[in-house]
Amino acid sequence: MKKLFISFAALCLVASVYSCRETEKKAEDAMDATEEAVEEAMDATEDAMEETKDAMENAVDSLGNAVEEKVEEVKGN
Repeated sequence: MKKLFISFAALCLVASVYSCRETEKKAEDAMDATEEAVEEAMDATEDAMEETKDAMENAVDSLGNAVEEKVEEVKGN
């Protein structure tokens, strides 16, 4: 009976170590996935900021051109 109890305890120990390894592996996988998601979000944000900057520059240029046209129109009349 004593050997059976010790064998069962050893089996439980092996199972718990295996379970911890599985949990650790899943945690590492989750961290990797989170890191990748954060990097992708940062890249998307950077791209959006660049596009916004370009759009604002285009709007300023268009507004400047419109003002110049109106000034020329007023001078012409």
